[in-house]
Amino acid sequence: MKELKYINKYFKKYRTKILIGIVITIIARIFSLIMPPYVSKSIAAVEQFLSDPNADRAQFTALLLTNILVIVGTTLLSAFFTFLMRQTIINVSRYVEYDLKNEIFAHYEKLSLNFYKKNRTGDLMNRISEDVNQVRMYTGPAVMYSIQTLTLFLCVVPIMFYKSPTMAMYSLIPLPILSILMYKISRVIHKKSTVVQQYLSTLSTFSQETFSGIFVIKAYGIHPRINRELEQLAEEGKEKSMNLARVEAWFMPLMVLLIGISSTIAIYVGGQQYINGDIDTVGTIAEFIIYISMLTWPVAIVGWVTSTVQRAEASQKRINEFLNSVPQIQNHISTHTPIKGKIEFRDVSFTYEDTGVTALKNLSFTLNPGETLAVIGHTGSGKSTILDLISRLYDAESGDILIDDTPITELNLNDLRGAIGAVPQEAFLFSDSIKNNIKFGKPQATDEEVKNAAKRAEVHKNIEKFTKKYDTVLGERGITLSGGQKQRIAIARALLKDPEIYLFDDCLSAVDTETEEKILKHLHKVSSNKTTIIVSHRVSSARNADRIIVLEGGKVIQQGTHNQLVNTEGYYKKLYLNQLPEKEI
Repeated sequence: MKELKYINKYFKKYRTKILIGIVITIIARIFSLIMPPYVSKSIAAVEQFLSDPNADRAQFTALLLTNILVIVGTTLLSAFFTFLMRQTIINVSRYVEYDLKNEIFAHYEKLSLNFYKKNRTGDLMNRISEDVNQVRMYTGPAVMYSIQTLTLFLCVVPIMFYKSPTMAMYSLIPLPILSILMYKISRVIHKKSTVVQQYLSTLSTFSQETFSGIFVIKAYGIHPRINRELEQLAEEGKEKSMNLARVEAWFMPLMVLLIGISSTIAIYVGGQQYINGDIDTVGTIAEFIIYISMLTWPVAIVGWVTSTVQRAEASQKRINEFLNSVPQIQNHISTHTPIKGKIEFRDVSFTYEDTGVTALKNLSFTLNPGETLAVIGHTGSGKSTILDLISRLYDAESGDILIDDTPITELNLNDLRGAIGAVPQEAFLFSDSIKNNIKFGKPQATDEEVKNAAKRAEVHKNIEKFTKKYDTVLGERGITLSGGQKQRIAIARALLKDPEIYLFDDCLSAVDTETEEKILKHLHKVSSNKTTIIVSHRVSSARNADRIIVLEGGKVIQQGTHNQLVNTEGYYKKLYLNQLPEKEI
């Protein structure tokens, strides 16, 4: 139960509803206990009427109808309060589920990129869905049945011993056996269900990766191989699920068998006592059978509750592993820190933890507000890492990064990222309308502002050709658009935000040179008073920057203006000559 202590804060939060549910549970059980004595009284009345030829039929009928009305009335009231009980306690479990999912999701958002590199998406989704559902079963049904079982035992068992100690003792013998068997079966179910849960995580991951990579699968024609892998995975899952089902299949038959044994004992012992005159009426036997029926499910459910608690603890342990993960990137400042846009790197080095690759080595540069810096270099030279460090997606291993002459770690993280308009190398679009994708960084933007941003990103004409125009809903990750369209919508998103710092990570790679030139002219106007960093493999994207640095192996090997670098032997001039026509030299 150690792992489930984490849930206690939710029990405290909803303690009023839980207490009301407990009271309602007790009331429901009290009403259900009124019915058995009246069944006994009715049978006794029938016995007396049949044995007495002079009995008053009208009086007998009136008594029988009264008893029936009491039985029906108390049963209906018990059912009504049982309904209220479920509505109260089960609803609490839904509130806990809602709160826990929100807490997990909020924590997921705080965790650093390294966390997502180490954990698979399918497993993360399974923990926030399947694992939370197991915890919900503990906070709702398990709590409800535990209260119900405890209430019934405290009420029914004393009544049974009061009515007939002998019959009570013998007829209750099978119930502990039933409880022990249910517990043992539940333990096996717990182990096998844990295996099934782990399999579901594997299946979720496989499915997610398959759907995300469907283009590659189709392009390479490897869907038969993927189908075989899925069949193998499904076969493995079927075997695990069947093993679980075989054990679960024992649950109900054992319960029915032991109910029958207990009822048979009650009839036999009760019959003997009736013959011997130890009990006054056959109705007492019927009353005992009703009590046994009342107790059977709660006794059987003890094993289920135990199993549910164990499952919930296993699931909560998996959840706690993530909730106890401390984000590597911490927001140390709660006060507002306005950003103007000056960026300075002082001997910054950075090594990726997951690969051990050193991306930057003692990098230094200064960029004043309103200036544009272009970063050129081979793939893997550390260009994108500069942008990630400025956004504090990672923290530098050594050296200092300053924004407006303040160490970046001493800035409010929300203010920092709020002042940045980033366009990543791989444009990510959500399964939403084009308009909402552009408004992502500025939800309150007007339709006119959205259109102006799209025009500056040279994507407005493309959008207007769609049937629903800006209301066109995109497929997952913007799969319904071309690569160039996705990049331009991502650029429009950044432009609409109107931040103090623009970070463009090779975001024109899928755009033709003519469109690129138009977009660059718009960007030059928009970013004239903004700090801008452009990462690119194209000289055309870098040539108008105030300063250009060339990286190789995480180090600056060249820096200067476009005119300075094209007149200096080195990487930049060679790249320039390769990319531009000879007449433009």
